[in-house]
Amino acid sequence: MADALEELEKQVKRRNFDSPPLHLWHPALSGDIPIRIAADGRWYHDGTVIRRESLVRLFASILRREEDGHYYLVTPAEKWRISVELHPLIVTDVSVVEEGETAVLRATLNTGKTVDIDARHSLFFEPTLGDIPALKLDNGLTALCSRPAWYRLVDLAEERDGVPTLSSGDYHFALVPQP
Repeated sequence: MADALEELEKQVKRRNFDSPPLHLWHPALSGDIPIRIAADGRWYHDGTVIRRESLVRLFASILRREEDGHYYLVTPAEKWRISVELHPLIVTDVSVVEEGETAVLRATLNTGKTVDIDARHSLFFEPTLGDIPALKLDNGLTALCSRPAWYRLVDLAEERDGVPTLSSGDYHFALVPQP
């Protein structure tokens, strides 16, 4: 797998992919690999933290969650199942970006990638952590809001009908769970 990942990293850099075309890759399962993403967003291989940020970013770019609920690192030729404790990614910050006359919330992930919060990339509450917001991402992935990102969301909320609500373009999210 290491050779395939090195080649993929070169291709991604040459083509300047924002995201590799995972939807086109459907190799057979190669097996399980001892990679684990901890609940705090740290990646481990054989129990050791992966310290190379470029490698974590590469792995995150080829990560998807399939309908069976498992997470896989996928290349055109290989598919490796990994372990994820809670959410594979973390929202580290949220900023407001003006697009014309509309304000859009942009989430920054622990991989450096940014995602606009909208109907496709919507917020939801993580019940196992006391309803901290998390963000739906492409390829079946999700990102839990870090404490600073959560505080930023609270700061950005405006009251609508007595409920603190976030607005991003035409997407709205009540910042408290609704019964």
